[in-house]
Amino acid sequence: MKIPEKTPNWQEAMKDLSSYPAFLTDPDVQKLIQKANAEYSHWENIRHWPLPEKSKPELLWAFIKLQRFTNMRFLPLSDVENKPFKFWLPSQVLQEIHTIDRESPKAIISEGLPLAGTKERYIQSSLMEEAIASSQIEGAATTREVAKQMLREGRKPKDRSEQMILNNYAAMSEIRGMLKTPLSLEMLHHLHRILTENTLDHPEAVGRLRTPQDNIAVDDPRDNTTLFVPPPAAMLPQRLETLFWFANNDNTHEFIHPVVKAIILHFWLAYEHPYVDGNGRTARALFYWYMLKNDYWLFEFISISRILLRAPAQYARSFLYSEHDDNDLTYFMVFNVRTIRVALRELNIYLHEKQVEFQRATELLKRWPRLNLRQHLLLTEALRKPGKIFPIEAHSKDCHVVYQTARTDLLGLVNQGLFKMVKSGKRSLFFPVDDLPQRLDTARPSR
Repeated sequence: MKIPEKTPNWQEAMKDLSSYPAFLTDPDVQKLIQKANAEYSHWENIRHWPLPEKSKPELLWAFIKLQRFTNMRFLPLSDVENKPFKFWLPSQVLQEIHTIDRESPKAIISEGLPLAGTKERYIQSSLMEEAIASSQIEGAATTREVAKQMLREGRKPKDRSEQMILNNYAAMSEIRGMLKTPLSLEMLHHLHRILTENTLDHPEAVGRLRTPQDNIAVDDPRDNTTLFVPPPAAMLPQRLETLFWFANNDNTHEFIHPVVKAIILHFWLAYEHPYVDGNGRTARALFYWYMLKNDYWLFEFISISRILLRAPAQYARSFLYSEHDDNDLTYFMVFNVRTIRVALRELNIYLHEKQVEFQRATELLKRWPRLNLRQHLLLTEALRKPGKIFPIEAHSKDCHVVYQTARTDLLGLVNQGLFKMVKSGKRSLFFPVDDLPQRLDTARPSR
């Protein structure tokens, strides 16, 4: 990835007063300005747009920047030259945020899902997805299937990639108990320790701020191009105190929407880059902490990193555009708001699928009244994936029940002739019988 092209000095371009009248009254120019701000396009794209005859892309850029500048809100985050970061919320972004706000608990309840019995199961699945994807963004090399099997079975990680995923899972689980804790250096170090344990080349760097001797920079691994040099290590203590103040205090006179503030914290922590490694994972964890802290409990059910993983170049570019275009954080804001909307849309699809599964389980319940809801969910999963193996540890983690309860559930299905059990060393593994659909339709449950 290359550093974005330097943007023109828009204030200099506006000195050409003779071009204003004809330029501004051209309806095509007005459409281009609207398009630029609706999509929040960068100069790299805008300079190639077709323009009316004798018009210059620099002048178009100048009027785009003028509209953006007059709408900006300034943040206490600044670069090393003490120039503040700022952002604007165009109407399209406000509309996206409004849609996010509408995704309330009613959205789940309306799907007819029995959250009282299955909420923890869905949360555990979401935490796994986020842990895996957040680690893969940072280079963890393992498949989603193998990683989920490791987490469900509770086995020890085999390599650094699996350790990263296990750490991310532990951190995401830990965050749920930290929602009433103000953000501080101690809390940040604690989170970083969980995320990076046994994954750093230098174990002594876990849970401590980087030093000048660490000489940290963000490079493109493909060609070693330096993409970003964080603020000097000596400035970190003071700069982080400003970050903590921003996270812990709500200025009622200058309200910032919680979704917007969570995205700002994500960027801010990544920009400060306080650690030798693991900054991206820590920044995304901080985003989740702030969202859940502000009662966006729906975010327990979604994985943002899974969406980011599909467009890692766009994710990285949103950082670079913000850093290289007058500290305009709106690029990062627009990308992340759209990412959240995709994640929420996929959650709705997932919930609909689960509704269908639950309805199927409910029909089974009429014929098998002696089986509990967890067992019916196991049967529904077995019908969907006939070859799947069900270890006790995985069922325990999925349903958030103790080992003995999970074992009893599975043995109960064996006793009913619906599952089989085999031994693998000291472990018991369970899988559905070959003719499970027929047995469910015709067999009578034993007492």
